Amino acid sequence: MPMTLIKGSYRILGASPDGDSIRFYPDDPGALSAAGIAVKANAAGGVQLRLDAIDALETHYTPPHSPMPWRQPAALGDGAAAALLDMVGFSSVVRDARGYVTAATPAQTPGYILTRFADKYGRAVATAFPGGRRGRAADGSLVHLGPAELRRSVNHRLLAAGWVYPTFYSQLYVDLRDELAPTAVTARSAKRGVWAEDATLTGFTLRSRSQLTDELVILPKLFRRLAEYLSLDETGKVDLTGFAAFLRAHGDRLFTVPAGQATGLSTLVHRRGQTLALTVAPEQIVFIEG
Repeated sequence: MPMTLIKGSYRILGASPDGDSIRFYPDDPGALSAAGIAVKANAAGGVQLRLDAIDALETHYTPPHSPMPWRQPAALGDGAAAALLDMVGFSSVVRDARGYVTAATPAQTPGYILTRFADKYGRAVATAFPGGRRGRAADGSLVHLGPAELRRSVNHRLLAAGWVYPTFYSQLYVDLRDELAPTAVTARSAKRGVWAEDATLTGFTLRSRSQLTDELVILPKLFRRLAEYLSLDETGKVDLTGFAAFLRAHGDRLFTVPAGQATGLSTLVHRRGQTLALTVAPEQIVFIEG
């Protein structure tokens, strides 16, 4: 399907990339705006990417009502970030106590992205690649992204290795989703990465906030909603009685595949006391892009 080709480089010094987001500097600073993609760029022309169709464990998520960031288990969250940086060509990466990169070899690496739009935060929603693109397509031109090229992307490689969860949105082309979904199923069947410890589908009993941040490996979307819900209670209690109502009010709209059921996330999360489980596999959920 047609997407805009943007050539450039990845730079991470002074940034804190995680497993599904990294800073990218287009060779042509005007290429994204010329394509009608409304991104927010820094003073040097760098834009933040949101890697399409995948979601890594959170390393620094700050809920609206929390003064401090929350994170998911470090080994897999930090591991996904390290895998992404390795895939785009960085080594010897050093971070400070806050997670910001203070040193890396080399200072930047070449790459390209294929994108069609930016999200509501001004991040380019992209399929990302290291190095140069095969063929003679010009920078800023429309090109076709098919399954074969998709398999060479860092998005696909992270998913296949189990470093990330599939998280599909409505603007993802169906043929690309059809390639990514079985890739996630294969990783889960092989218990790679997050799938060796995942409790999203089997269910988990939540007893403490530290359990959520330090132990439980669950779909990041569900983690974020739990963090937002729990941060509303300043006493530190972990009571899930009102969680279903919170999800309904939040209004995450989605449809399921192949059933095509249009619904909300609240209908797919089963609660019994303090135990939660997602009743539909992540690769069968397509969220409506906000």
